[in-house]
Amino acid sequence: MVDAYVAPLVITCIWAFVGIICPFFARGASKGVTQCCLMLAAATCWLFWLCCYMTQMNPLIGPSLKRNQIMIIAREWGHEIKNVTSEMH
Repeated sequence: MVDAYVAPLVITCIWAFVGIICPFFARGASKGVTQCCLMLAAATCWLFWLCCYMTQMNPLIGPSLKRNQIMIIAREWGHEIKNVTSEMH
């Protein structure tokens, strides 16, 4: 299995290439504008990706399931839960 640090490292390298290396290859009359656009696009895209990635690492809100849904999932996964309400009657 791939380690947890590989995905952020790869994406960071890609956006670093776009923001640091690619501006050196800009040509034409508007070279400065092109370089600025490449650097800003790389920085903002990387930051947006990082925020999305980090929010998925530790979500604040989990799924809210009803009791029947939990029982069905437990049965399908092989962890049968006895129905507590039927034993109380």
